[in-house]
Amino acid sequence: MSTITIKKLSGEDLFKNIISHSKEYGFIFQSSEIYDGLSAVYDYGQMGAELKKNLRDYWWKAMVQLNENIVGIDAAIFMHPTTWKASGHVDAFSDPLIDNKDSKKRYRADVLIEEHVAKIEAKIEKEVEKAKSRFENFDETMFRSTNPRVVENQKKIDEINARFKAALEEDKLDEVKQIIIDLEITCPVSGTRNWTDVRQFNLMFNTQLGSVSEEASTIYLRPETAQGIFVNFLNVQKTGRMKIPFGIAQTGKAFRNEIVARQFIFRMREFEQMEMQFFVKPGSDLQWYEQWKKTRMAWHNSLGFPESKYRFHDHIKLAHYANAACDIEFEFPFGFKELEGIHSRTDFDLRNHEKFSGKKLQYFDPEDNENYIPYVVETSIGLDRLFLATMSQAYMEEMLEDGSSRVVLKIPPFLAPYKVAVLPLVKKDGLPEKAREIMNQLKLDHLCIYEEKDSIGKRYRRMDAIGTPLCITIDHQSLEDNMVTLRDRDTMQQERVSIDALMQLVEAKVSIRAQLQKLM
Repeated sequence: MSTITIKKLSGEDLFKNIISHSKEYGFIFQSSEIYDGLSAVYDYGQMGAELKKNLRDYWWKAMVQLNENIVGIDAAIFMHPTTWKASGHVDAFSDPLIDNKDSKKRYRADVLIEEHVAKIEAKIEKEVEKAKSRFENFDETMFRSTNPRVVENQKKIDEINARFKAALEEDKLDEVKQIIIDLEITCPVSGTRNWTDVRQFNLMFNTQLGSVSEEASTIYLRPETAQGIFVNFLNVQKTGRMKIPFGIAQTGKAFRNEIVARQFIFRMREFEQMEMQFFVKPGSDLQWYEQWKKTRMAWHNSLGFPESKYRFHDHIKLAHYANAACDIEFEFPFGFKELEGIHSRTDFDLRNHEKFSGKKLQYFDPEDNENYIPYVVETSIGLDRLFLATMSQAYMEEMLEDGSSRVVLKIPPFLAPYKVAVLPLVKKDGLPEKAREIMNQLKLDHLCIYEEKDSIGKRYRRMDAIGTPLCITIDHQSLEDNMVTLRDRDTMQQERVSIDALMQLVEAKVSIRAQLQKLM
């Protein structure tokens, strides 16, 4: 086995390489690229569609298949427009935006402030890491509370957050601008502080429903999938004979008119969510909120990525529907950003839909012999962001002992687009026919790829680049002893195995079963 040295890439370089790799190997394309593309809209290619499907399936199995009290639905994208009035989106679903007069670029004011705070946090972490390297018996808690520079920077962070939170809660947009001015935040493009006033911008797309535009009514492309669950609460509860506590899960497209969409697929105008609304008895909501925080973090850890890549981040300002909210953040190449939101939504949604529709949306509890509107705990993860997190963690450039190099996607095997590559050593002497026999055996259970073009070394490199965990090479000896070479993507180790044992060996390597067992 060759010695492998991983090439260390900086965040910006890593991010650029992931974007380039995604296009080159069929994971993600710019939408309508032949017409110069459409900003912040992307298409998933043949590899990306499979990886995205596998991520979606793993979430669904963990949520629905493993939990007897959670069921799934698939609600329509178009909904009655009153839905969004009841949910608060018509009046409150907006972002605070600010323009730089010199660069003519528009930014989210909250993001500018959060990024400034992140820079101060980075200074603190640098001080901590520096001290760790100097002292053997390092007390981090004591250091954070006594080191003057750390204490001063933490004080700055607390003051900024408190001031920012108050400004948002009181909807004082002039104060938000003043915070940006006081922090001397500059435009990343122009480098100046020539800012406009902060304005709120509603993020919903609207369209017309009807055959004649004059008679058409305005409806919205849903900005979230959750409301489809809420308006179907009683339909599911009654037809499924569900008892509280129970959950309803859904995956699907949502649409937001992001003005400052950026960072590849991290923030898009058309994206996919995986959400679950868990209906509980009033008074138990915060207990379930804490439980779902643990459950969802355990799911992320089951992917096999380092725990240090994740952290919880409590919301500075709670949404109009929440009494508790946090994000599970992931360390992307551009820093820690939201990957999944966990919210205690109280009874806001069901109560408002009951009010606006005039229909009772209550649950009769046979144990307590009472009717009540359930409270809700929500888990909401962006599938596209999960895809980007997976690519960010999987992409590696390695130098090998013989001086050669390779780019490899170390995607968790159970999530990989192709599980197995079947490769005849040459295109003659009966090897392709034998390879096809093996291919036909395996493809009933696993997505396989067959390749016979180029040298075996080049084919191995292509399979590494798309993340295929196993390669099976059929050579002339295989026709005599019924043995093939099985190559592991991560270690590049090769071993001769019996064709009769292939099914079992492949299943042991790529099965989703073992991952799900970790969650039970």
